[in-house]
Amino acid sequence: MLKTVSLLLLFAVLVSSSLFASDSDTDRPNILFVYLDDFGWKDTGFMGSDFFETPNLDRLASQGMVFTNAYAGAANCAPSRACLLSGQYSPRHKIYNVGTRARGKAQFRRLKHVPGVNVLNPEIKTWAQRLQKSGYATATMGKWHLSDDPVPYGFDLNIGGSHAGGPPRGYYPPHPNVPGLANAPNGEYVTDRLATEAINFIRKNKDRPWAIFLTHFAVHTPLNAKKELLAKYKSKPPGKLHQHVNMATMIQAVDDGVGLIQNALEELGLVEKTIIVFYSDNGGYGPATDMAPLKGYKGTYYEGGIRVPFFVKWPGKVTPESSSSEPITAVDIYPTLCEMAGAGLPENQILDGESLVPLLTGEKKSLADETDERAIFWHFPAYLQSYRDVNDEQRDPLFRTRPCSVMRMGDWKLHQYFEDGGLELYNLNDDVGETQNLSEKYPKRTKNMLTRLKAWQQETGADIPSVPNPEFDSAVEAAALKK
Repeated sequence: MLKTVSLLLLFAVLVSSSLFASDSDTDRPNILFVYLDDFGWKDTGFMGSDFFETPNLDRLASQGMVFTNAYAGAANCAPSRACLLSGQYSPRHKIYNVGTRARGKAQFRRLKHVPGVNVLNPEIKTWAQRLQKSGYATATMGKWHLSDDPVPYGFDLNIGGSHAGGPPRGYYPPHPNVPGLANAPNGEYVTDRLATEAINFIRKNKDRPWAIFLTHFAVHTPLNAKKELLAKYKSKPPGKLHQHVNMATMIQAVDDGVGLIQNALEELGLVEKTIIVFYSDNGGYGPATDMAPLKGYKGTYYEGGIRVPFFVKWPGKVTPESSSSEPITAVDIYPTLCEMAGAGLPENQILDGESLVPLLTGEKKSLADETDERAIFWHFPAYLQSYRDVNDEQRDPLFRTRPCSVMRMGDWKLHQYFEDGGLELYNLNDDVGETQNLSEKYPKRTKNMLTRLKAWQQETGADIPSVPNPEFDSAVEAAALKK
């Protein structure tokens, strides 16, 4: 009898706990994080494209808050993604470039580049792990680029993620040895497939909180057009800003997929319970798009290489048709997602960002402290060679960027270049195109910002390149610069 009573009591406790967890879960929002690759600041309709079409993204942006001064964690893929997943600036996780090899011709590199690492340290706890631990079903779909397998970093499901930087063999099959895509049917466009997989995951987990990291390969090279859309854009008059037909089809494919996912959310009654975040890993691909009036493109640390589109739709929390001009960056996303999801932050792990929730809910207009203006940072101790046919919006025609650190504080932005000690200071409020270097006009501001930048470098353990490259040839470089 006593045993029977004990079993009944245990059953009652388990049922009660289950019900409590279920009730708690009903209050937790789902998260759809749409993350694009090489997608420029003005590549959507809501940011001002005059050729690319994104009606679904435009509609979602109008239902949330658009950030006009949002930045990627770096000017190219892998380091930016590492900043996003870790919540740490690049000097902490040490992923500085795509791969660790030196880029560009050796005769042009004055310093030995800092190789860094090419795998995100598994001891670093990602925001996906925090959400997973708190009860979320998690999935990553598309590009990963930080290790061979994203699953150990907090994902229950991986479709397409590997160490590869682009879609295997392009956007159409075959995709050999790619998780979830190896048996893709002929003619299937990978962007469409990822949207379908996201919908399947949502349906399977509709009764519990879920988080999808929909990290599209698009619009990274190769610029494989979606064939069914080619005729439409070939017959469309080109815009003054954008004209690239293949890119236009790739962007529409992303947008169409977002529309299908939104339809599924409506069908399942999940629209009001789902946060949608839209973001890009760096600036646009120079030969195919333009971020004007911003200077630069992917791989440069001018605005066009790091400023990206970003919006958050959070029903019941974010006022529709709102906007923020607050400068924010990739490391801010980690604490933001954790606060949204009610997931605790990791113990004994430095996080460099701040939660955006006070901005999103209207509690604050700025993240700046009353006594100390907030600064955001980038560090790139390596090299990125020029595109073959685009080099007019970078510091010199041989490299998109040479080793540098950059910071933004308020309206001011400082570049520090390690090869020649060059400093560039811009007021982005007056000169968003970074055309007028004010470092000599405002020596005190330049000195103060440089002091703060160096303090940040020391605090984060930033690797500063200083060893001369024995292969550097000044004569060869001078001859190349004259061409």
